[in-house]
Amino acid sequence: MTDALPYCVFSDGDRPPRPGVRIGDSVLPLSAAVDDPVMATASLNGFMAQGRARWAEVRARIADFAGAGRQLAAARPLSDVRLHLPFLVGDYVDFYASEHHASNVGRIFRPGAAPLTPNWKHMPIGYHGRSGTVVVSGTRVRRPNGQRKAKSEPAGTAGPASTAPSFGPSRRMDFEAEVGFVIGTGSELGTPVSVADFAEHVFGVFLVNDWSARDLQAWESQPLGPFLGKSFATSISPWVVPLDALSAAWTEPSPQDPPPLPYLADPGKSGLELALEVRINGQLVSSPPFASMYWTPAQMLAHMTVNGASIRTGDFFASGTVSGPEPGQRGCLLELSWGGETPVVLPDGLERTFLEDGDEVSIAATAPGAGGRLSLGEVTGRLVAS
Repeated sequence: MTDALPYCVFSDGDRPPRPGVRIGDSVLPLSAAVDDPVMATASLNGFMAQGRARWAEVRARIADFAGAGRQLAAARPLSDVRLHLPFLVGDYVDFYASEHHASNVGRIFRPGAAPLTPNWKHMPIGYHGRSGTVVVSGTRVRRPNGQRKAKSEPAGTAGPASTAPSFGPSRRMDFEAEVGFVIGTGSELGTPVSVADFAEHVFGVFLVNDWSARDLQAWESQPLGPFLGKSFATSISPWVVPLDALSAAWTEPSPQDPPPLPYLADPGKSGLELALEVRINGQLVSSPPFASMYWTPAQMLAHMTVNGASIRTGDFFASGTVSGPEPGQRGCLLELSWGGETPVVLPDGLERTFLEDGDEVSIAATAPGAGGRLSLGEVTGRLVAS
């Protein structure tokens, strides 16, 4: 990850958490390269709030340190540090920006009907998540309890069908492979952020697993959106890759038809060529391509602020499940197993329709870099019994 120079918050020994940057297999405290009190705090928020010019200045200084080898005395081996949440999370918005994912979900739940809702190609669809249950990679995720829809009565059963739900642990636990974008500098209430101002506000990119309890979600999302089926846990990577590290990864976005409204017009290279890999218990199950996303990150930010909603340092938004056009590119088990109808056969021969207790899910990604592909790190979590 040397070329990426991703940021983190780490601790070692008896020292409290502080910001760092990864250089090879070591973590350099930012305070060793930059004389600034914010580099000694327990999050990246103070640094992120300083703005784009400062971000570029600090990255250039770190690159000089890395090139000259001056970081060796202060750096800590990656194996000796503990990684923490990289920033204090403010608000969290999750989008639904993959046409392939949205279309597959529509076909699974609404067979015979149009796969996309009428509004889907006119605006990025999203919902507000629960920031208090965002956890760092490596945190165990407990299977949530909640209400589940009553089972359908067998054909010919006398009397009215029961509508009373059951209660208990989710039986359809799923992962969602996503990409997150954290806000560095905020905006004023009542002032939308334009597509063109994306890079002035977004500090960096990281990986997200937005765990989903599909059975809880299906029962409660009538008529409102995700609630308890999502709010129990969202895992994020400890590594935040600055936008400047991704200069070679920007690409032409997916064609949009019909053309979006003027506030969403996003010309030029506004898509990101990121290659994701999802593994269950170390076994590759999917390779979703982020370049296939219908809505771009800049369009997501523009839409979530067009009503005047403000953004703050530490807010983040996620892409929603990243899925490509091929079966092996689907970013969740709901799609991979087609709603539980077709079990996914893992390389070791075991099958999964949804996650079982003890399963570990890891999501990694790479992007084009100046000297080859660079890593965005990994987000990992293990599901445990409720």
